[in-house]
Amino acid sequence: EVQLVESGGGLVQAGGSLRLSCAASGLNFDDYAIAWFRQAPGKPREEIAGISSEDYIYYGDSAKGRFTISSDNAKNTVVLQMNSLKPEDTAVYYCAARLESITTSPLAYDYWGQGTQVTVSS
Repeated sequence: EVQLVESGGGLVQAGGSLRLSCAASGLNFDDYAIAWFRQAPGKPREEIAGISSEDYIYYGDSAKGRFTISSDNAKNTVVLQMNSLKPEDTAVYYCAARLESITTSPLAYDYWGQGTQVTVSS
């Protein structure tokens, strides 16, 4: 059974940092692209960063310059380091997996975690 488990969310003040982790099990981690999405109330799910099986990295406009995605293949974990957080970053953050390549469409991802809440206060 494939499982993706997010951790590291919480409440932080504007300008602060959080480090989200996505731990994967039940799949051949080296073959999968892992992406981070977020969804705020009333808004569509948005891809903010992803890393492919060949370590190609994508950042959405909202993440560029503030967020860093990295992969620890030995631990089957993808980390999203989020700095300079803003109130508009408040959302539920999900990690998702699909074979090989990154795509921005959430419909293309086969596996999802349960999500972790990030709340940024002003």
